[in-house]
Amino acid sequence: MDFRKRKCVNCDSRKVMKRFENENFVIEHAGLRATVDGLSGWRCEVCDEVEFDAPSARRYAAAGDRLVLQERERQRHEIRRIRRKLGLSQVAAARLTGGGHNAFSRYERGETAPLPAVINLFRLLDRHPELLKDLD
Repeated sequence: MDFRKRKCVNCDSRKVMKRFENENFVIEHAGLRATVDGLSGWRCEVCDEVEFDAPSARRYAAAGDRLVLQERERQRHEIRRIRRKLGLSQVAAARLTGGGHNAFSRYERGETAPLPAVINLFRLLDRHPELLKDLD
């Protein structure tokens, strides 16, 4: 493939996608950050969109996946801590949030990420446990 004629997937420009080598990129997810060193690919001279080459794309994606898993691990501990603080069983917590009877078990094992509404509700109840009586 002639990379001088590479088309930008973002702005559709047919101008030159300029090759870059060995650059560092920062990934952010849910307040977590990671730097991935030594990535290569192409950058659009019009809109600055980046397209990684295959090895760099795999490394960048893997770093992003690690951040997602770290956040899921943090959430599972937070949900479990709050549920226990409130004195709720997993079944009662799932009933409270409208989830299936196994929902909290999956959240607390890190198999499924809770919906943002579930996280927000439990964070609110962590700060104001007296509100639980209004939800039962």
